[in-house]
Amino acid sequence: MSKVIIMDHPLIQHKIGYIRRIDTGTKDFRQTVSEIAMLICYEATRNLKLMDVEIETPICKTTVKELKGRKLAIVPILRAGLGMVDGMLTLIPTAKVGHIGLYRDPETHKPVEYYCKLPADCADREVFVVDPMLATGGSAAAAIQMLKDKGCKKIHFLCIIAAPEGLAVLKESHPDVDIYIGAMDEKLNENAYIVPGLGDAGDRIFGTK
Repeated sequence: MSKVIIMDHPLIQHKIGYIRRIDTGTKDFRQTVSEIAMLICYEATRNLKLMDVEIETPICKTTVKELKGRKLAIVPILRAGLGMVDGMLTLIPTAKVGHIGLYRDPETHKPVEYYCKLPADCADREVFVVDPMLATGGSAAAAIQMLKDKGCKKIHFLCIIAAPEGLAVLKESHPDVDIYIGAMDEKLNENAYIVPGLGDAGDRIFGTK
């Protein structure tokens, strides 16, 4: 069974409070989302495998730990997920980056695919799917299914804010995927936006509203 980790770190909670504010501008919003992504990534990579490597320090030879394999991929769900990529690459700069494009049909609130480009060896990589908001769960579940259809087996999902409805959908659709959440909110409203949430993450990251 997968695990669901809801972050309780003071820095993450402080930064999420900042991006919720209606008067936080695009530049600060974008920068803070990147910082939150880096902090969540730190927790999500806690169980990566290590191996022993012999090196030489300025003093003597010794054995140190290094990541085993290092085959990681970050896959943002476009477009808001792009805001989380740079922060994660700061921690894992050797990761490859794929992209999955989904939009939510305004009538049905169901995800519609419009783009998918993944590393050629994505099936051999540990994949971190990222999207700031887990609302209905439809886009996240669809993106993860696309990855599974291409042979990916080790998949994690990272978001900044989640609604209980979206978490339930994702857990039911993909019980084998670990889920990392910055903050769990109250509910979805009639327009399938998270309450209290922070509005449209994509619009706020890219200044398109």
